[in-house]
Amino acid sequence: MTTFTPITPSEVLSAVAWAVAEEVPLEIIGHGSKRGIGRPLQTEHTLDLSKLTGVTLYEPAELVLSAKAGTTLADIEKLLAENGQQLAFEPMDYGPLLDGEPGRGTIGGVLGANLSGPRRLKAGAARDHILGINVVSGRGEEFKSGGRVVKNVTGYDLSKLMANSWGTLAVFTDVTFKVLPAAETEVTLAVRGLLDDAAAAAMALALGSSAEVSSAAHLPERIAARVAGGALGSDAATLLRLEGFGPSVAYRIAALKALLGKAGPLEEISGDVSRQIWRDVRDCRPFADGSEKPVWRVSMTPSQGHQMVLTLRMQAAVSAFYDWQGGLVWLRMEEGDPEAALLRGLLRKHGGGHAMLVRAAPAHRAALPVFEPQSPALAALSRRLKQEFDPKNILNPGRMAQD
Repeated sequence: MTTFTPITPSEVLSAVAWAVAEEVPLEIIGHGSKRGIGRPLQTEHTLDLSKLTGVTLYEPAELVLSAKAGTTLADIEKLLAENGQQLAFEPMDYGPLLDGEPGRGTIGGVLGANLSGPRRLKAGAARDHILGINVVSGRGEEFKSGGRVVKNVTGYDLSKLMANSWGTLAVFTDVTFKVLPAAETEVTLAVRGLLDDAAAAAMALALGSSAEVSSAAHLPERIAARVAGGALGSDAATLLRLEGFGPSVAYRIAALKALLGKAGPLEEISGDVSRQIWRDVRDCRPFADGSEKPVWRVSMTPSQGHQMVLTLRMQAAVSAFYDWQGGLVWLRMEEGDPEAALLRGLLRKHGGGHAMLVRAAPAHRAALPVFEPQSPALAALSRRLKQEFDPKNILNPGRMAQD
């Protein structure tokens, strides 16, 4: 078994070109923080990008940052924070959920997995902030797409195409993201003690108001105690985050309190505690327990999430909490995993969506479709893209679907 650890883009190109010539597959990793997601790979050789690091361009005034693909997200976030800026889509860190070290995810992995966080309702995901990429395709060819300016027209946007490809189309060597100023003030309004259906109604009311809520999540009873070191206590908490300039946030919080005054007891949370709550929601900390109990990430119509969970609980023991106003449902199966077909069947009955298995034992991941099966038309398009970018199936073969 060979592990390639390139430190320059040319070394990445050489390693991939060798694999293409020998027709041997490669597992592509950064620090391995997301290695447990997807079908287990059967490869003898690994392309380890953890040494391909460093910020190659940062112009705070232009809101642009470029970095080599193996640069850790923690290093980039630290640099941005020193300049009062951020990646507005606040990418998730899968490390804690997969029993790994936090802060080891890479900027290349952010785009490869199209990561996002609780602010997705307002800011979108990684694909909405990528400006340009330098990559090596599975043909052993180097190319780039996009550029280093916010307004850029270069034909087909291959940068966005690579989002959510999980290393199966090309190997990133350098990525360029748009960055934005961090909010001056952050305050979270928590409505306490609501059941899931009432929480869904409260979140919908808040998001439909003029309060400019940037994030909305619901942590049911006992789940709430698992974030921010137990700062919320065990009662259910429906969380609404407001961000911006201090006077604006204060005005909007007052308006939101007036709107939701009859929903339940209200609690205002600010400062570091608020920030920690949303980091823990982002990283699925309530289920980061070191176990292999299966965890599913389900995206669906916000108004249908709690109804789907209620139906599922009639057939399986499951814990759940909700992000994105209920449009992202995190599920932990407490007594084994029901058939994937059951969960996906319930999704279809409740307006459709996507279910991805993000944590399970390797044997379990090998036995079922980890990612949401594609429609025939979309699957055919995916096969054509794979044929164009990686015709010999060199890069992460079988990770997203059985070959």
